[in-house]
Parts: sequence; structure tokens; C-alpha cells
Amino acid sequence: MSNSLDHLFIAEIKRRLVVENQERILKCLDILSEEDIWHRPNEHSNSVGNLVLHLCGNVTQWLFSTMGGEKDNRQRQAEFDERRPIARQVLKEKIIHLMKRADTILNNLTPTQLSQVYDVQGFRETGVGILLHITEHFSYHVGQITYFVKAKNDMDVGYYSDQDLNKTS
Repeated sequence: MSNSLDHLFIAEIKRRLVVENQERILKCLDILSEEDIWHRPNEHSNSVGNLVLHLCGNVTQWLFSTMGGEKDNRQRQAEFDERRPIARQVLKEKIIHLMKRADTILNNLTPTQLSQVYDVQGFRETGVGILLHITEHFSYHVGQITYFVKAKNDMDVGYYSDQDLNKTS
């Protein structure tokens, strides 16, 4: 693989989004009960299930429709309005499928696409801005999901259990 800045940037997006965040969200879904996945602490908070649907909608709109050239059919509010419990396995399959498609698009992006300006969800963003948005947005909501899992189950989810985080240079 090339060490050009565009290749390094794409590799980091893939590491954070396609690998780390996918693993974390799948782990959280496995920890929660089917009921907990759809629990809403209050009417101003989303369930984990709603957040999964929202993340799928966001990546589909911002990456697949904008940079991947697919038709934008997103109905954002429906992601939050869903109340029927969609099974854990279905949600996991949605995330896995989403990340496979994201990986394919990321593998085929060109430097021109990274610097191109796109219109998405009422914003004008470069390809780099879109990839940063998708990654930070996904991480933000994975953090919310992780917090819910930790609070609900009084546990450490162990994302770094195989590393010594107290190690210094």
C-alpha cells in the first residue's frame, strides 16, 4: 500500500470506522438483552436499536449516496421513530453489511473524490470532511451505546483488555 497522505487517511478511516467501531457496536449488541436494545430511558433519549438504525442511515446517506453515487432515499426521522423491536441479529447483520459496503467504497476512493465538494443533508462538504464526519459521528453514537451498556450492566466492556493503557513512551 502506498504511503501517500490519501492512502494513509483512508487506512485510518477504515481502522476507526470499519474495524474498531464495528467490533464495539457488535460487542455491545451481544451484551444487551433484546429488551434492553430497545429500551428508551425517556422520550428525549434514543434506544440502542434506534441509534443503530440512525448510524446505518447516516453512513448510507453521507458515504454511499454522496461519494458512492447511490440514490439518497434516507428518511432520517424514521430511524428515531422506530418502536417495534428489531431482533439483535438483524441489527448486527445491518451493521456488518453496512461496513462491508463502506469498506468497498473506501477502497475505491480517489484523491480527486477526497478533495471534491459534495452537497449532503443540506451541507457542502469535501470528501475528506464527509469521511471525518462519518467517523466522528459513528464514534459519538458508539460511545453513547457503550455508556448505556456499562451503566445497565455495571461492567467494563473490555475494549482495551489486551493492552496496558498505563504504559508510557
